[in-house]
Amino acid sequence: MRDSSGLSRRAALGLAAAVPLAAATAATASAATTIGGARLGRTGVQASGGTALPKHLTARSWLIADHTSGQVLASYRAHQRLAPASTLKMLFADTVLGKFERTETHRVTDVEIADVPAGSSLVGIKPGITYTVEQLWQGVFLRSGNDAVHVLSHMNGGVPATVAEMQAKAKDLQALDTHVVSPDGFDHPGQLSSAYDLTLFARHGLASADFRGYCATKTADFPAGGKKTFQIQNTDRLLTGAWGLKTYDGLIGVKNGYTSHAGNTFTGAATRDGRTLLVTVMHPKSGGNGVYEETAQLLDWGFRNASVDPVGTLVEPISEGGASAAPTRRATAKPAAGAPAAAAKSDGPPWGLVGGAGGAVVLLAGGALALRNRRRRPAEVQAEASAEGRGRRRER
Repeated sequence: MRDSSGLSRRAALGLAAAVPLAAATAATASAATTIGGARLGRTGVQASGGTALPKHLTARSWLIADHTSGQVLASYRAHQRLAPASTLKMLFADTVLGKFERTETHRVTDVEIADVPAGSSLVGIKPGITYTVEQLWQGVFLRSGNDAVHVLSHMNGGVPATVAEMQAKAKDLQALDTHVVSPDGFDHPGQLSSAYDLTLFARHGLASADFRGYCATKTADFPAGGKKTFQIQNTDRLLTGAWGLKTYDGLIGVKNGYTSHAGNTFTGAATRDGRTLLVTVMHPKSGGNGVYEETAQLLDWGFRNASVDPVGTLVEPISEGGASAAPTRRATAKPAAGAPAAAAKSDGPPWGLVGGAGGAVVLLAGGALALRNRRRRPAEVQAEASAEGRGRRRER
């Protein structure tokens, strides 16, 4: 049985017994490893040089990285585990996208969309209609359609099998903050990721021409039955300029998300002067355009500060030669200037990471303890409810 913090009762008791060891182990904390580098495990804003970071950032977690080198230019709570919403669909695409040819066709059955959660964002898939794989992926990337995700998951052997494959893919990518419960990113207890992991998913996905093409597509014609079609538009507002937001110069994708529990999440990629940057923003206080505005500010900062010293790195997949870097514990640091005043509360402990009081962190060896592993504006909700389906808990 596990308590509300996600630790087993036995582990919690072991941790309590180990508290007196904190002072003794603090001296060795610098030797601990965090995926991507020790600074990414700290709680304050991490940046080395460059101009001042944007003021009034409200996100609970964010990260800026260079796509080519993998260098992390700046971050805030990069490994904090939070609900990812539909940004988790990037991992779904990383896992399933290469399995089917774009031109392959599939006739949808009732069973394949029967398990779509109520209140999901939908592209409008209907049983009995035949779709190409390309159209299904357009439904995933443009409209964040959970119905399209579930059809592709059933084609892939079923939802449970796809979830297991996604978790294995996350492990290979060394995205150890991520716990997959459903392939669509909808709110489910225990479904978590982090700004660091989502950036890994985006970087890996953008290596695929199909992934890049889908996430950069603004509109597409979608089957409505017979010879009829209807137009779908990408919900990425920095790409389309929807809801009064100015498009971001050089944006190439990748994925946005929203649920009532997760709030707004977004990973964006943009290219300027031959340089591509990735930014992930999770859970800003402001709804609506806030997640996009904070992403744009961080992208601007990254492009202005090309020569700053990195504070970490995006690791390579193990299957592609990346060195395995099992995390142990995370240090704490005083928030830097410009950081949110209050520390954000995590939805759960980082996989393999245990924080101690006052920044001291305990690593229990020899088997003593092993830790494994906002609202949107009413006008927006009303408008999108008619376009994407209804439900008490919205998701996109």
